Amino acid sequence: MIDIHHLGASNSILNRFIAEIRDTHVHGDKLRFRKNIERIGEIMSYEISKALVYKTVEIQTPLGVKAVSVPDEQIVLATILRAGLPFHQGFLAFFDYAENAFVSASRKYNQDHSAFTIEVEYLSSPSIEGKTLIVIDPMLATGGSMDMAYKTLLKRGNPAKIHVACVIAAQQGINAACKIFPEDKTTIWVAAIDPELNDKAYIVPGLGDAGDLAYGEKI
Repeated sequence: MIDIHHLGASNSILNRFIAEIRDTHVHGDKLRFRKNIERIGEIMSYEISKALVYKTVEIQTPLGVKAVSVPDEQIVLATILRAGLPFHQGFLAFFDYAENAFVSASRKYNQDHSAFTIEVEYLSSPSIEGKTLIVIDPMLATGGSMDMAYKTLLKRGNPAKIHVACVIAAQQGINAACKIFPEDKTTIWVAAIDPELNDKAYIVPGLGDAGDLAYGEKI
């Protein structure tokens, strides 16, 4: 069974950042929206770091030698464009030694927006063979984009471990992710879990379109 870490379930400063990215009174400030997403990425990367394998190395200081435990995993940060970019930056601030992958998996609506398909248009990734893959996507609604992105990333190899990182997820998206990813090597990390999707498959209460709030509306 896949482990699910719901970080917002306990009180911390994380909940302040979640509150602001949801708040329509703050949404006009795109810089603050992006910064709060980035902060959530930093907090989540710190929590994920506790689950990594460590090794002991000796560090030479000006006055002697000190044994220190440091992470011993090859990490690839894989972000779903475009909404994931500020979230990715938060992870990169902590996992600055990580390799990076980017995949474009987005909804393509029909003319009246009554239905959509998921299309992948772009992949830039190193080999993920035998490495620790952190899949980064701020919003996990139906799980469709996550599914397509993961299948596309597998063209670059088979990871040893997988961490799925989301800011807000619908329960339906969590259920879908548990079917998408192999349970023997996957952990899901989410800042907030919301109960449902509306008829347009947006998370309710959610926050709206994270990509538009971060970077402006797209055609």
